[in-house]
Amino acid sequence: MEERARSLLLRSRSSLEADIKANYLMDHMISDGVLTADEEERVRNKSTRKEQAAALLEVLLRKDNRAYISFYNALVRESYGDLASLLHPALPQVSPEGEKSFSDGGTALVQVMLSEGGVPQRPVVFVSRPSLLNQVRAKLYLLQTGPGWVTVYGMAGSGKSVLAAEAVRDHALITECFPDGVQWVSVGQERSDLLERMQSLCFRLEQSQSPETCHRPPCSLEEAKERLRFLMLRRYPRSLLILDDVWDSSVLKTFDIQCRVLLTTRDRSLVDSVSGKRHEVAVESGLDEDKALEVLALFVSMKPQRLPEQARSIVKECKGSPLVVSLIGALLREFPDRWDYYLRQLQRKQFKRIRKSSSYDYEALDQAMDASIQVLAEEHRQLYSDLTVLEKDVKVPAKVLSVLWDLELEEVEDVLQEFVNKSLLFRDCNQRPYLYYLHDLQLDFLSELNRTRLAELHTKVVRQYQKYYKTESPVSGDVESLYWLRFLTYHMAKAGLSKELYSLMFSLNWVRTKAQLMGPAHLINDYVEYAAKLDEELYHSVGAVGVVVRNGEVRGQFQEFLSLNGHQLEQRPFPDVVQLALSQPDSSEVYRQARMQAQQRAQKGALYLDWVNKKSLESLSRLVLQPHQDVVYFACFSHDGSKIASCGESKTLRVFKSSSGEKLLEIQAGDEEVLCCAFSPDGRLIATCSSNRKIKVWNAERGTLMRAFDEEYDEQINHCQFTNTRHRLLLATCSNDMFMNTKLWNLNKPSSQNTMFGHTDAVNHCCFSPDDKYLATSSSDGTLKMFEVTSANEWKSIAVSDHFSETDQETGVMVTCSTWSADGTRIICAAKNAVFVFDVASADLVCEIRTSRLSTVQFCHACPSSQLLAIALSHYAVELWDFESNKKMADCSGHLSWVRCVQFSPDGSQLLSCSDDQTIRLWETKKVHTSSAVSLKRDSDALFTNGDITMVTADKRNCLQVLSGHTGSVVFESEKQESRIRCTCICRQPAVVALGRKDGVVKAERLTASQFLRSIGRRALQMLSSHRAFVLALGLETGTVQVLEVPSGETLATLSGHTKTVFHCQFTEDGQQLITSSEDTTIRVWKWQTGECLVLKGHTESVRRFSLLPSSSSSPALLSWSFDGTIKVWNMDTGEKQQDITGHHGAILACDVSPDGRRFATTSADMTAKVWSCESWELVLTLNGHKECVRSCRFSGDNRRLATGDDNGEIRLWNMLDGSLLKVCCRGNKDAMDSQHGGWVTDLHFSPDSKVLVSTGGYIKWWNVEKGEALQTFYTTGANLKRVHVSPDFSTFVTIDNIGILYILKKVE
Repeated sequence: MEERARSLLLRSRSSLEADIKANYLMDHMISDGVLTADEEERVRNKSTRKEQAAALLEVLLRKDNRAYISFYNALVRESYGDLASLLHPALPQVSPEGEKSFSDGGTALVQVMLSEGGVPQRPVVFVSRPSLLNQVRAKLYLLQTGPGWVTVYGMAGSGKSVLAAEAVRDHALITECFPDGVQWVSVGQERSDLLERMQSLCFRLEQSQSPETCHRPPCSLEEAKERLRFLMLRRYPRSLLILDDVWDSSVLKTFDIQCRVLLTTRDRSLVDSVSGKRHEVAVESGLDEDKALEVLALFVSMKPQRLPEQARSIVKECKGSPLVVSLIGALLREFPDRWDYYLRQLQRKQFKRIRKSSSYDYEALDQAMDASIQVLAEEHRQLYSDLTVLEKDVKVPAKVLSVLWDLELEEVEDVLQEFVNKSLLFRDCNQRPYLYYLHDLQLDFLSELNRTRLAELHTKVVRQYQKYYKTESPVSGDVESLYWLRFLTYHMAKAGLSKELYSLMFSLNWVRTKAQLMGPAHLINDYVEYAAKLDEELYHSVGAVGVVVRNGEVRGQFQEFLSLNGHQLEQRPFPDVVQLALSQPDSSEVYRQARMQAQQRAQKGALYLDWVNKKSLESLSRLVLQPHQDVVYFACFSHDGSKIASCGESKTLRVFKSSSGEKLLEIQAGDEEVLCCAFSPDGRLIATCSSNRKIKVWNAERGTLMRAFDEEYDEQINHCQFTNTRHRLLLATCSNDMFMNTKLWNLNKPSSQNTMFGHTDAVNHCCFSPDDKYLATSSSDGTLKMFEVTSANEWKSIAVSDHFSETDQETGVMVTCSTWSADGTRIICAAKNAVFVFDVASADLVCEIRTSRLSTVQFCHACPSSQLLAIALSHYAVELWDFESNKKMADCSGHLSWVRCVQFSPDGSQLLSCSDDQTIRLWETKKVHTSSAVSLKRDSDALFTNGDITMVTADKRNCLQVLSGHTGSVVFESEKQESRIRCTCICRQPAVVALGRKDGVVKAERLTASQFLRSIGRRALQMLSSHRAFVLALGLETGTVQVLEVPSGETLATLSGHTKTVFHCQFTEDGQQLITSSEDTTIRVWKWQTGECLVLKGHTESVRRFSLLPSSSSSPALLSWSFDGTIKVWNMDTGEKQQDITGHHGAILACDVSPDGRRFATTSADMTAKVWSCESWELVLTLNGHKECVRSCRFSGDNRRLATGDDNGEIRLWNMLDGSLLKVCCRGNKDAMDSQHGGWVTDLHFSPDSKVLVSTGGYIKWWNVEKGEALQTFYTTGANLKRVHVSPDFSTFVTIDNIGILYILKKVE
């Protein structure tokens, strides 16, 4: 051994002895031929683990370089990565011949790469199958030049997984074809775990490139697919993805991302559903006789030629199954004189425990399993029976079994080692702690053997868990904790422990723990999977005496909470679940538990906010249908709107009444998933297309097949649509084919009439223009094209991908769908998280709608009778937008999973949406639209008096609204204003409100109360009487300012003078004067009762805001700032400009005067904040450090601190004595998908004691000023908050979001 390697081994000796388990490492070293059986025996004879480790190192120090490399590889393969890294610097440089001398053909490079990718190590007893191995490697070499699929298929237990792992254990193959790595994903039967496995794969790939970066896990399969597509194609383009044990074609579609894939499966036809080159290797027969004899020989340490004559008969009875041969071999190793006995056991065929419905048909397995179990000690037989409760394809750590068996961990590991030695159990050594699992065949056997005890065995699991975790759930996030979080509900359901299941799943604590460690998707799946059990009985509410509701109602409340907040629960750092739950309806069990916990924590100093004016979050959907027992891919109205057709994963087509949901027709439409359906214009026909490339046309009344078109596509067909009119009936279809992907069909011909050429990748959607002249197609090549229907020629092409950043383009821009406006002048398409509206004639972009970065647009559809656009999103929501004004009009919440499709009825009165939650929801367009049409604008003012609140703002209809009380009840509403209301303010003295208008006029007219007041009930009348009279001002976009008295509605003054929009208005303390600032660069001081006006001129750009300076003299002063970068001080009595201050090199965005009136601060687009003296008007401090525009500032009440906020979401706290930086308030782990505050920091307020700071941005946050740490976050439904109004006692907070929702938040006491 080289001196350098020997020296490092000696220096690392103490660390190695303290941690390694020599038994695990020696198996690999013997396999490599660097350790003899005698040396292994000497090491094993040592009494303790540490002594065995020391003995192994002594042996190693006497050997050569190959032994050092073998030991290093063994550490890597057994997941001692930290120890392997210690030895890595001294790895000897061996020749290529030396590298290849390892018996498994893997070099150190290959071993590390496969271990990092999760590729299973060789089984303890392994025989090579060179013929099959060479076939697989030959097929893998075909992937060297590009993406494709290699399928290894064969019957269960035939050794496909071992063969796949062995195929990549080759230095030449890895270095030539897959130098970027090999990634192994164990898929299995359970599709519900697929998202978790994809999240794990994405995390592994991202960590290997930048381990210091924290990436948000993808929260949907669609997002995971896109993330994986980017990683595999851009960062690891020459890597291999191995999908082991695939059962479902839908799984393959999720991984159909144009990369190199090796998969093992029982069903070779699964790959027909994916695109790309395909290659196959059949493993039909399992082990041949010679290989099976070789396995037996390895178990009993004999040469195959020396085996007794019974060996061939035993192999024959095993029927080539590697699993059965291994079971018998393990028995013979322990009892070498029982050849006759085990042969007779196999020949008797007395065990028939595996049901005929099983996928397996091994007559020998029962005999081998039973014989293996019988040789176990009685207590170990019982322990092995306990493994019956494990789910298929699930690996468990020893610590879980330590809880189940109530044994010390070391005892459990000894028992498990015995099971592994007898081939009764398998161990995954790719990670630590080691994970253990059973083969599907073994689990089938155990399930039949213990079928009468299943409930008992599952009950034991639950009781042992309850005994071990008496007070709280495991929260560490290790493998053991994740097992309990994932499978405890499964064990309770199987045990029939209904009350325990209710208690667990209807607990907010359980929701918080599981969502934090595993994400909300698993929780939602639990509520769906166990719905029948959860809905059986009545539920007695926690902490609410006498409150009894049906479990189904409570389950729905928890599901709704998770579906509405799933995107927040994916955020890091993890949000406060109790705070999120306080936004649920007061009648919800989720809210009741959250309220109780918030009160308990508030007593200990925690901060929680209750949204006191929230209304019942009842669903606005008119009808909810569940036509299929699987995912609903598509649904559509008939052309008269009376029927709805739906199709999906269930392979069926269903038709039902849109009025009642009554089922009219059900058709088994194909052998594969039906991806789309479409009514003909007369409603008599329905077309379907499916993943098996078939297009069929059905009679919509009788359900009979009318036409099956020729199969002209090579890939799945994504969409189909009939023309809109009857005079020339055509059907358009599009597919995943690369070039010949869009076709037109005449129903009288078996083959296509025309093919549209132009796209270079899959076409996801197609739709006819309202007049049927053009067909629009949306493609994965990033383009939207329009073809002439008569000629099939390309008419226009729009490169949608050009409207995304270079980073987005790197991940590929897939245009998912398109839709035409009612008049055919606009074409609208969706890609990623955006919707684009183009002018058809010019192909110019008219507007762009951007949704949340955390969601993707799945589908969009334009209303046939209005300018509304429905958008289906991956975060379970449907949004309605006015695509001409680019305004969001409504949210339709209620789905519990991805929304796949939305469609308006032909008259636009209804909207349907279908989802992965197996439901179709129907919405009344007018009801949904109207419910959000009266949403409020963000420009508002608030008055806090004697614990009550008065709010004044405009709504989206441009009516003035006055709201009062903690419920936000409307006490006054004006008629619609001709000019847009841009600002409002309340006179702090009784009886005055002012409005500013765009025309620069302040209008005076008499209005009667009956014109404005609503019939709002007795409580509202009481509030009106308590607000006998106050005055409001409104600034309008025309430049006019109005002063109104409320509640009479009388216009007290109309003030004209400004020539452009009035941005801000404010009454003086005595209420006698009204000050307004405008886009026309002037400020006006009005004696509003007489109409007298003083004009302050001097700014050269618009004046957004101003501030009144406290003054000891009789002449009050006013401070103004502008986009022109100057600050000016004015005498309000004379209009004289007293000071003209410059200092910023950009627009001034905010200003604040200290409470003592001695200083004021300004912030600017030049990324600085400055502090000025109100006495000398000189610059006192310049505060540098922000990296974006500084948009807000606020002095603390004690004048000692200044808070500043910027456009990157960062808040800085400064010492006002010397200008030093005290704290930077920002998120501990900035999410790559979000800014630090969800947007610009627009407003800041300190508490009276200056200990807490509240800020607004994309949401509202409260901060501990001393520590600079977040105390609480309130996530609003919308975003882009402009300001927050704070009560004097800092207990009530009022704001309005960008979709017009009012939030009155009250501190929980």
